[in-house]
Amino acid sequence: MSIKGTAIEVVYATIPITVLITILQFTVAKLPAVVFMNFIGGSILVILGLVFFLTGVKVGFLPVGELIGSTLVSKGKLWLILFFGFVLSFVVTVAEPDVQVLARQVDSVSGGDISKSIIIVTVAAGVGIFIALALLRIFLNIPLIYLLAGGYALAVILAFFTPPEFLAVSFDAGGVTTGPMTVPFLLALGVGVAAVKGKKRASDDSFGLVALASIGPILAVLLMGVFANG
Repeated sequence: MSIKGTAIEVVYATIPITVLITILQFTVAKLPAVVFMNFIGGSILVILGLVFFLTGVKVGFLPVGELIGSTLVSKGKLWLILFFGFVLSFVVTVAEPDVQVLARQVDSVSGGDISKSIIIVTVAAGVGIFIALALLRIFLNIPLIYLLAGGYALAVILAFFTPPEFLAVSFDAGGVTTGPMTVPFLLALGVGVAAVKGKKRASDDSFGLVALASIGPILAVLLMGVFANG
């Protein structure tokens, strides 16, 4: 997709909130002029940043992710696929802006008791483990519902033994892994693996990675809470 097409998508996505804030400014909110002008300037920077960011993702991340997935399968070694699936998912999650924001907020709210680095490593490890399981599912033809149901059932059980503050953070951690950096790469990786593994089931096997990737951080943070509470 061209930069023009990406720009149109970004504008359509950001204009509604910009218009709404502008309407509130002149009707109800009446924010200070400096704050409102900062909002307008920030909105313009967000639009420009997203255009360049998403263009880079589409030009670089998607093709590379798909090529890596297909290349790993062609090597014919399952352990190699699972290992690099874990490593790549871990690294991409660490680079995810949403994860960085969450970790910074948790570190600030907890007064440093739950450090930024611990949250990032925990969330990234959870994603990596479940992406490895998702890739294993493709090769063993395990129905997606089994992993989803088992993962969330385990999350419900762990929730009873986890402090409330960790419970809240865990589900937020599951949400931030579906950001603009992680999702395109993981989907492309799944498409590459599934396409080489088998043409007939490629359309089914290449999806579900993001759903499983969201469970990983939830369980990882819940487990961290259980051990911290113990």
